[in-house]
Amino acid sequence: MEFAGKYDQLKATKVSEGIERRIVKTENLLLANVEFSDGPTSEPDPFHSHYHEQVSYIADGEVFLFVGNEEKVHLKAGDHFAIPSGIPHTIQRLTKFVRIIDCFTPIREDFL
Repeated sequence: MEFAGKYDQLKATKVSEGIERRIVKTENLLLANVEFSDGPTSEPDPFHSHYHEQVSYIADGEVFLFVGNEEKVHLKAGDHFAIPSGIPHTIQRLTKFVRIIDCFTPIREDFL
């Protein structure tokens, strides 16, 4: 197991046009560094949910966060959010570039 990773040495996976993801993981925890260069977007992404618990940190840019039927929340660099298992959520990018650091437990096998 590697204990440290250099950002520029992590394999970038193209999720879709304008979205890249870099992964670091242990046996039970996954960190995804997700870069969005497709903003700002005029609409939120489609809602999704998963059985994984998620904690996320906005490292760069600004987004609206939508969670279930709650009011949208404006988040900017330095802010964070936590999503319990099974709760529908999404974001809308408000700036050209957004970087979000997502942590999931258990690991997201679908990201590997």
